[in-house]
Amino acid sequence: MKYVIALIGLVMLTGCTQESQNKLGRAVQNWTGTDGILEIYAGEKLVKRFMKIDKISTASGTSTSESRPYRFGYGILDANLNGVADENESKVYFEFSDYSTSYVFHDSPS
Repeated sequence: MKYVIALIGLVMLTGCTQESQNKLGRAVQNWTGTDGILEIYAGEKLVKRFMKIDKISTASGTSTSESRPYRFGYGILDANLNGVADENESKVYFEFSDYSTSYVFHDSPS
């Protein structure tokens, strides 16, 4: 019975569009978390780093379902940019523009 259910799930997954598969992947990632790092740059210089981010969300309009041009999330502000979440650094809310912010978001290597 387990094999039949797994086969049905596989067939359903391959029948989904790429966008549907991406949404499913993001839903699983949102549930499990990513422990991500967001780095903000001014030119070539790193100016802000947020660590231990569970997810970054795209803002939606209040009266429409259209996406807004910024993203937001919660993470620990790495104030001294040493790559470590120190005791005196706390979790903060952040927003950044999709259009004008140079950023890199990646999983934590550790």
